[in-house]
Amino acid sequence: MSDVMPSLFVSHGNPMLAFDNESAQEYKNWGGSLPIPNALLIFSAHWEEPGLVFGETDRHESLVYDFYGFPDKLYRLQYPAPGAEWLVDDVRRVVNEGIPQSKRGLDHGVWIPLLHMWPDANVPILQVSLPSDYSNQQLYELGKKLAPLRQQGVMIIGAGTLSHNLREGLSRRYTETPDWVLSFDRWIKQTLSAGREQLFDWENNAPDALQNHPTPEHFRPLLITVGAAAENETAEYPLSGFDMAVFSKRSVQFG
Repeated sequence: MSDVMPSLFVSHGNPMLAFDNESAQEYKNWGGSLPIPNALLIFSAHWEEPGLVFGETDRHESLVYDFYGFPDKLYRLQYPAPGAEWLVDDVRRVVNEGIPQSKRGLDHGVWIPLLHMWPDANVPILQVSLPSDYSNQQLYELGKKLAPLRQQGVMIIGAGTLSHNLREGLSRRYTETPDWVLSFDRWIKQTLSAGREQLFDWENNAPDALQNHPTPEHFRPLLITVGAAAENETAEYPLSGFDMAVFSKRSVQFG
């Protein structure tokens, strides 16, 4: 096992990724290339709270099916990964905060990609809420506080989507990826290579930011991922391309 675990941003895809063998293979290949962690510490776009809250710390027997109108077989999927109760005290220590606990299960922003990245469901998982009351810079600083856990075999993961205009995507009116998505995707890649501080005001600095993200929750996990990365670590992109023309699949790995 590597001494220091990577910090990841996973574009989690839509729920039907669970049965999309072609796209799933990209996630399987990525997961297979990663070192085996002691635990995954995950923040998802699909669980926001006004502050930090721990999710389930026991085995993940109950998932959150936070989507509607999909085939029944999707609601029968399970991902019974172990919990990571031992990680709770370590997280509280590094962030210096008394974080409350809940029994909330993993949402689809977590378990859909993990079905393919770690299909044996044998890596312990601790999900923490994405704090809605944190500024962009505070999310980045949260990542920096969590970064020492990477040296303890903990992989820090933000799960979201780098362009997420649901209305435009569901309209299915695009046969090719529009310029407003392409320019935003290019800006992300350029900014992660140089000038990460521009992320603190990404809504104003990035081209077509609000068209790509009418609401910010799918972008914000990236800020934790970047904060957890060392300044000398280069961003790599294990996944790229677009789903339904407007949803960027670009995923990021540091380390």
